[in-house]
Amino acid sequence: MSEDAGRIFRQAWIDGVRKHFPGEPKPGYVAPWEEMPEWERDAARTVFCQVASFIELGATDAMTREQKGRFVALCWIAQVHKHLPHPKPSYVADWNDLPAWQRETDADIFETIAKH
Repeated sequence: MSEDAGRIFRQAWIDGVRKHFPGEPKPGYVAPWEEMPEWERDAARTVFCQVASFIELGATDAMTREQKGRFVALCWIAQVHKHLPHPKPSYVADWNDLPAWQRETDADIFETIAKH
């Protein structure tokens, strides 16, 4: 997996947080790639590749923005479970339990990956 893929994912996350988060985000939300834990970098690379592969199958233009965001969120949840034996509940929250800013950011990530 390409480090570039992970960096694109991370930058899309940071851009989304800066755009949608109400107020000042926690420093960890916008920390640069180099400061991320290795498991999180691996997860970012993997989710980018999963989303890109799905997009290559076609027909994603018919998906709603919400469906695109949900797809990113589910791929991320799977990675969290892969890397963390006992994740915090907020790391694996269902779509409806995510804050609006995070749902919007996940949809932005899908759209960013689609452009690549």
